[in-house]
Amino acid sequence: MVPDTPNPEPETPNPPLLEPSIFIRGLTKRYGSHVAVDDLSLTVMPGEFFGFLGPNGAGKTTTIRMLVGLLRPDAGQVVIAGHDLASDPLGLKGAIGLLPDELNLYERLTAREFIQFAGTMYGLPRDAVLSRTEELIGLMELEEHATKMIVDYSAGMKKKTAMAAALIHNPRVLFMDEPFEGIDAVSSRALRHVLDRLRERGTTVFFSSHILDLAERLCTRIAIIHLGRVQAVGTLPDLRTGIGLPDEARLEDVFLALVGAPPEKDDLSWIA
Repeated sequence: MVPDTPNPEPETPNPPLLEPSIFIRGLTKRYGSHVAVDDLSLTVMPGEFFGFLGPNGAGKTTTIRMLVGLLRPDAGQVVIAGHDLASDPLGLKGAIGLLPDELNLYERLTAREFIQFAGTMYGLPRDAVLSRTEELIGLMELEEHATKMIVDYSAGMKKKTAMAAALIHNPRVLFMDEPFEGIDAVSSRALRHVLDRLRERGTTVFFSSHILDLAERLCTRIAIIHLGRVQAVGTLPDLRTGIGLPDEARLEDVFLALVGAPPEKDDLSWIA
């Protein structure tokens, strides 16, 4: 007779593993003998506000254009929101939003018309297009200008209109390339408010900027790229520790140390 055995403890299921929002392996782009992006690999998790920083010519914009399908890589794999760029480019584009460095807006439309046009292009139902357009116009503080043609907008108003169009389909990942370039303090505040809202709702943001103070405040993790290669990835404390800087070091100090900036010149005698 087999003795009774106690019932085993019920197994606690393991929490589901999160799939990366952005998975990049070996991404490479060449222009003749020049390697603009050199074997770049990154993983970005859902809900991260990921800073992608580097000096001019480092390969930031080229990388973003490859990730969103505007530029064909020479090598490497890109998977965004579960969609492989090579095998499912349409699915990938439907899961992302893009605020590019150079805005290409239909300037003979109004902001309201342009945002509605974007929603229609993403295949949203008409009721959703109309309601989301009004919500985004309010969020971007464009109410007073929504019926004016974009050709008459300031740089900041154009940027806010482009961001609204990028968000209308509720993308899982938002790419932004220099979103604060050339805009005034009022528009900058409105954009920062939107970015804070995106963080709260768990949208993954891939963010390139030269404004290091802003990146330091907004970003949960940072990659620094130089000459087409990633020099370091991590939180700001991780980056400080990795190069031996003190806890009070700013992101600017980390950045300059990693990209090998030349020392400042003290000979400014020509300045009166």
